[in-house]
Amino acid sequence: MPLIRVAGGCLNQTPLDWGGNRDRIIKAIADARQAGVAILCLPELAITGYGCEDAFQSPGVQRLAVEVLLEIVPHTEGIAVAIGLPIRFESGLYDAAALVANGRVAGLACKQNLAGDGIHYEPRWFRPWVRGRRGTVSIGDRDVPIGDVRFDCGGLRVGFEICEDAWVADRPGASLTARGIDLILNPSASHFAFAKDEIRRRFVLEGSRAFASGYVYANLVGNEAGRAIYDGGVLVAAAGRMLASGRRFSFAEKSLTVADLDLDALRLAQSRLAIEPVADAVEGDVVTVPFVLPPSPEGEAGGDARDAWEHGSHVKEEEFARAVALGLFDYMRKSRSHGFVVSASGGADSSAVACLVAIAVRLAAAELSPRLAAQRMGLVARADATDPVRGLVAAALTCVYQSTANSGTTTRSAARGLALALGGVFHEFDVESIVRGYESIVAAAVGRPLSWERDDVALQNIQARARSPGVWMLANITGALLVSTSNRSEAAVGYATMDGDTSGGIAPLAGIDKDYLRRWLRWLEHVGPEGVGPVPALAAVTVQPPTAELRPPSAGQTDEADLMPYDVLDAVERAAIRDKQAPLEAWRRLVREFSAHDPRQLAAWTERFFILWSRNQWKRERYAPSFHLDDENLDPKTWCRFPILSGGFARELEALRSVVAGNPASTR
Repeated sequence: MPLIRVAGGCLNQTPLDWGGNRDRIIKAIADARQAGVAILCLPELAITGYGCEDAFQSPGVQRLAVEVLLEIVPHTEGIAVAIGLPIRFESGLYDAAALVANGRVAGLACKQNLAGDGIHYEPRWFRPWVRGRRGTVSIGDRDVPIGDVRFDCGGLRVGFEICEDAWVADRPGASLTARGIDLILNPSASHFAFAKDEIRRRFVLEGSRAFASGYVYANLVGNEAGRAIYDGGVLVAAAGRMLASGRRFSFAEKSLTVADLDLDALRLAQSRLAIEPVADAVEGDVVTVPFVLPPSPEGEAGGDARDAWEHGSHVKEEEFARAVALGLFDYMRKSRSHGFVVSASGGADSSAVACLVAIAVRLAAAELSPRLAAQRMGLVARADATDPVRGLVAAALTCVYQSTANSGTTTRSAARGLALALGGVFHEFDVESIVRGYESIVAAAVGRPLSWERDDVALQNIQARARSPGVWMLANITGALLVSTSNRSEAAVGYATMDGDTSGGIAPLAGIDKDYLRRWLRWLEHVGPEGVGPVPALAAVTVQPPTAELRPPSAGQTDEADLMPYDVLDAVERAAIRDKQAPLEAWRRLVREFSAHDPRQLAAWTERFFILWSRNQWKRERYAPSFHLDDENLDPKTWCRFPILSGGFARELEALRSVVAGNPASTR
């Protein structure tokens, strides 16, 4: 038998964008047909979008998904396509993939293992399909098979593992192999997390080897629904060998990764497998699809389309830059905003946000062209004869430094220098008179003058809050998106002013710790993302110790003096929140990890963390949406839930104090 050309499609979909999602699917099918593809796999729930949340439960949404599927069906002449959608069967809703070929829905395979951990809540909406079960469901005017089925497409035996199905120990692929399979399609919605791509590559390779089959893994790309970023990275493997790897973090709305399968070689590998026969319950599961496999076109298909940075020594730094840049790009355009406004303090966090916006523009322009990037973002580039991309950055990025009497020349100069170096627009607002006005009003109300000795926190907070209305107003006037600059370390301990520096419509740094962010900025200063390069103007930022700059300069305020060293803070956060350790256990870990610090000081910092964590859950509940980047997320809406009101670890902290004081009896 000749080679068979298969492909995985990468789509940038949006929940409930019926027309847009449909059109991107149709265009991907047309591209695949043009490339001579016989079998195309598209991402999970591509018709509705993966992130529909409770809208999946709407009967109207379920009906529209089928309507849109039927609108796509006529575009599948000469090609077989896997298209994901929610489907109601009997009393339940299922996450399904329809196999459509030659203008006809052949049947639907359903997801058997639902993702219910981390940011996933699939069991809230869907039921897992029981292995071996089959039925029929009405699609249009026809009844078609549904369930644990496989398909015979012109002699090619095709089965499904849908996303989570491939992540479990008892993969459906094993049962499919025992029943006879040539190709497994995996429509996925696999969100980005640091180093996750290597895990995906392993399960694709291992699945293709263990099942002696071809394997096509397709994924979403972009910021689909707000918090999760999808990195794409389509993979095609056969019998333990990677045939094709797609690009990650693309700004394109659709792309294909194509490879040719040698069916004879696959079946030779299958004949060498030692397989136990499966139970009778799965017999009769083959759906015959009237389809003639087109021969693979001349010329080779496949290869590694990943960028060079994927093989470099700074993969995490590149992933962070590209994931957040793509997340911001899509968040802006899908929220129908026009650019970004950043309250630029001259410090690490706001500088990182400004850089990420500029990186987003430059990466998009490099991939799509400046004209198409501007069109996608809904922006008109400002005139810049020497660098048209710089003109697009100016249209996308506005930085505002807002000074009070406690602001210094170092931060002012750093904020201005960085904004201009990036190509952004820079403004300076003096809000000192606004701060003084509020202080006068409140002093009159309480009947006494306010002082730093008595009103320290209030006097700091009013400066941060006084900065919020002006940048909000600027964002409103220009239709731009105000970006909150708070990071995860600050969120953990509430070191942020609500309605001040937390103001904004998106908090792109709330998923990353401050210690890593400072290292990333130094990398960006000297190296930078491939294709963008370094940002030397960051030298004025990275040389400074982080400071809120809210107390008088004579106080010498720094973040780490207020809290603790950031590397310690991030370590105790990981122990306490990610690993769910009690204060005593977390302290013991710190003692081992930070031998240069006195154990009593580490105990004091541990206690400070747990107290501040407990007191500030209400702040985390009010943070703007943040991006999921790793398994240390603190977002209470998608990852880390904690009561707003609690006992504050009082008993646990008493146990810690007793041990540190040399009296361990209370811990028994």
